[in-house]
Amino acid sequence: MAINVDSAVSEIGSYTGKIVTIERFILDQQRSYPDATGTLTNILYDIALAAKIIASKTTRAGLADILGSAGKENVQGEVVQKLDEYADQIIFKLNDHTGRLAVMASEEHEGIIPIPAHFPLGSYVLLYDPLDGSSNIDVNVSIGTIFAIYKRKTEGGRGTLEDCLQKGRDLIAAGYVIYGSSTMLVYSTGQGVHGFTLDPTIGEFFLSHPNIRIPATPKFYSVNQGYEQFWSEGVKRYTEWLQGKDKTAKPLSLRYIGSLVADFHRNLLSGGVYYYPADSKDPTQTTGKLRLVYECAPMAFLAEQAGGAATTGTERILDMQPTALHQRVPIFVGNIPLVTKAKEFIREFD
Repeated sequence: MAINVDSAVSEIGSYTGKIVTIERFILDQQRSYPDATGTLTNILYDIALAAKIIASKTTRAGLADILGSAGKENVQGEVVQKLDEYADQIIFKLNDHTGRLAVMASEEHEGIIPIPAHFPLGSYVLLYDPLDGSSNIDVNVSIGTIFAIYKRKTEGGRGTLEDCLQKGRDLIAAGYVIYGSSTMLVYSTGQGVHGFTLDPTIGEFFLSHPNIRIPATPKFYSVNQGYEQFWSEGVKRYTEWLQGKDKTAKPLSLRYIGSLVADFHRNLLSGGVYYYPADSKDPTQTTGKLRLVYECAPMAFLAEQAGGAATTGTERILDMQPTALHQRVPIFVGNIPLVTKAKEFIREFD
């Protein structure tokens, strides 16, 4: 069936009042920087294109041969899903040849991903988790892509591990794509957080959530409470405080999906705190489960840009110096008062 583009765009305009595509928005932001070369703009375009392609598969997961395990484990010891591999390759292939990047790194690979020798090199670094929450694919639960962009630190030659191990406060841009009832791309270049919703009839992202701010009045706390018995005393007491058990605060509702992007996205729009503390259940997770460079730093950057905060419980996430590509850390991210309270409980009881 032919798509009536004029009709579809008119319908979007009737809801938004002003039609702003992601291309138009990024270009408008670029004009605020007279010395900008447009390279970062094009990287963001490439990520948006990758999101469209991945979304086209996630919405057809029950029909296409991309459900289930690929029959191997990644560097994290996690079972690789077929859609994991697909998303990883799409992001790589759309960025390996452009001359904009010096190096890449993916949560699915043990080491850095060099730019192929026959392609030109650029001055940016792209880190990404191609499909966060992929264990939820087979049960049709929201999943996502997370990305982080830095300027390379080394001069000349091919990009190195040093270029990838940068503090979150040095991020040039970060964001995520959530594949759910609709596909949304949310990102920041340090000028606030902005959300774009994909219109599948046109194949374009339109500005739907400009200048996102975490609501001052939180609604939810998000944590896998099934692991509570393995938490420290401080985290247990913090959770009881969120539940209002000590009568000093209004209780929050528990909402937990098990996909970082989905849980973070809900709290970004509705207010609340997401946390994944260290626990004693798994010896590999005594320092946390989530990866600093692929997950925690990008989400911390977005949270702070939206008026929130992020901590390990003792240290600001964006101030942490990564020591390894797959370094894991605890995280508490969301409304500033809720994140501050987590630090207080951990300082007092741990």
